[in-house]
Amino acid sequence: MSTDALRTSKTRSPWWVVVGAGIAAAVGPQVYLATIGLFVLPIAEDTGFSRTTVTGAYSVAAVGMALGMLIVAQVVDRFAARYILVPSFVLFASSMALIALVPPIAPIYFIPCFFVGFFGGGTIVPATRAVVSWFDNNRALAIGIVTGIIGLGTALAPVLAGALIDSVGWRLAYVGMALISAVVAVTMITVFVRARAERHINGRLVKETQVAGRDVSLELPGLTIQEAVRTRQFWRITLGLGLVGIVVIGLQVHLVPMMTDRGLSDAQAASLLVIFGLSSLVGRVVGGFIIDRVHGAIVGPIVMLAPIAGLFFLHPPFTSAAVAVAFIGVAFGIEGDLLAVLITRYLGTRNFGRILGPVQAAFLLGSAFGPLLLGLGYDTWGSYDPVIPVLMGVLVVGALLIATLGPYAYPAIDGFDQLAARDELAASTVLSDIAGSSDSSSSSGRNHSHVHG
Repeated sequence: MSTDALRTSKTRSPWWVVVGAGIAAAVGPQVYLATIGLFVLPIAEDTGFSRTTVTGAYSVAAVGMALGMLIVAQVVDRFAARYILVPSFVLFASSMALIALVPPIAPIYFIPCFFVGFFGGGTIVPATRAVVSWFDNNRALAIGIVTGIIGLGTALAPVLAGALIDSVGWRLAYVGMALISAVVAVTMITVFVRARAERHINGRLVKETQVAGRDVSLELPGLTIQEAVRTRQFWRITLGLGLVGIVVIGLQVHLVPMMTDRGLSDAQAASLLVIFGLSSLVGRVVGGFIIDRVHGAIVGPIVMLAPIAGLFFLHPPFTSAAVAVAFIGVAFGIEGDLLAVLITRYLGTRNFGRILGPVQAAFLLGSAFGPLLLGLGYDTWGSYDPVIPVLMGVLVVGALLIATLGPYAYPAIDGFDQLAARDELAASTVLSDIAGSSDSSSSSGRNHSHVHG
């Protein structure tokens, strides 16, 4: 399919795409998920719902988000990013505002909560795909900055929600948060977020464009989703990082009761969550810088084993526990960078969205097993201690899976980021050449590429 080149957007550094995507995502689904705890008492007092019912909205939203990711994954590689992101953010915000109208009937309360997650799922993969399209040499750093901005949003959202609840009540608080999400996200997306060399007809991406009478292929190198699921790398990335996610999320959820059981005060245990959040932010940005320079199959296992060291020190005094939680938090942060990077390095970018969506949906649903595992262990033995060796074993298995991934099938192209920033269609030519060569030869034997500016 061919079309004349559409009007090229004003030249702007690709790093603005990172900033725009990060800020938009920071006022997305995490705003809702990170603040549910603050709404528990106000909603329970107003509606008569039990705390279990109110907090059950988190699980309902998580299921909705997983389904939303699966659906969006089918179209994200075929439509321009803004054509998916803008409707998704508007519908997500509208669903959050509708929570303000729910009567004291639990099934009705869960309906808008489900759609908060469902439409929120459409805000994640397209933004990640847009960022990835601009960067090859600094891809992990770009992803790390986006997730770091999301982390800051997650930290600030409770402050905003608390102020709104105190001033206007929980119902209007949801309306206010929805309004802020819609305005900020849509502004950031329309002004800053666009995939590299994105050419489309009525939103549908095309595989080829024309510039000055010359055909330019927009084909990307990589595997189709059908080819990807037949590779050992796909399953090792999914299982390896998924196992680590189960452990870290489980520890995060149970951290406060675990540490109060071990002798810390409630305030000290709660402050460990702050340390966890800050260390994960550091892990996202610093980890991204490192992963761009050191092979992921080397960095990944080292980072994934770090929580084991943390588990040995996860006991009083407070200083020891703080160091332990920092190790665990850094691992959680870097894990987020690894997922998208490893997928692009081993499976390519041709069907990046269709591959990433199901994997992230599986992670989202699988993360529920971590808190469940620790909860069952505590209920069975009256202590978390018997579960700790199991968690360590899970981390070792995950690290081994990542360590045995092998060499990158799609290594970084020297000078790509500079070329893409200067001439995005010239960068497309480089990628289409690689895509063509990979169709006629095994990608595992591809040499490290270099482009000249």
